[in-house]
Amino acid sequence: MKTPNAPTSSSPAPRALPYAFPLDEFYAHAGRPLPRIDRITGLEVPEPYRSLLVHFQDMTPTLKEFHRSDIHIEVLRRERRGDFYFREVILRLDRDGRPVEFGANRVCLPLLPPEVRRQILEEHLPLGHILQACRVPHRSFPKCFLRVATDDLISRAFGLEDEPVLYGRQARILNPRGQPLSEIVEILPPLPT
Repeated sequence: MKTPNAPTSSSPAPRALPYAFPLDEFYAHAGRPLPRIDRITGLEVPEPYRSLLVHFQDMTPTLKEFHRSDIHIEVLRRERRGDFYFREVILRLDRDGRPVEFGANRVCLPLLPPEVRRQILEEHLPLGHILQACRVPHRSFPKCFLRVATDDLISRAFGLEDEPVLYGRQARILNPRGQPLSEIVEILPPLPT
């Protein structure tokens, strides 16, 4: 008997892409093929996406400033694996609930203080907000930039009727000793040019 969401013999096999981790893990576990995701340079990211993605800051404060609104998360899927907490999320504006980011992250819980872990597992605030509010020393850096041929999952997350090409990045958040607190894929919705 076939289980729901299991790949069929006619479905393309889910593939893993190092530059799409940890988003590729959620797709693989759901038996879904990844949309086309291409690595691009920061110079290939068009404005206004470039100013929102090509920097060494956390995305949450960057998006908060750009949209002039606080942000909360909607968790689509989550998983605990040993010391790691994975979640696939939509970041939404507090003022109107509009989605401003779709993504996935993997957090190494033991590297974080207990209060930070508690807030992360409450699943209300974005990681960047929590790290900043709790004054956790860290640095963010993009590992690569992404051009994403949107699929139905991402289109639904953003409430889109079509499947446009979007832009994002894969980033790491490191503690002062260089240990990864989190690995993240962040994809932005269509923005006016």
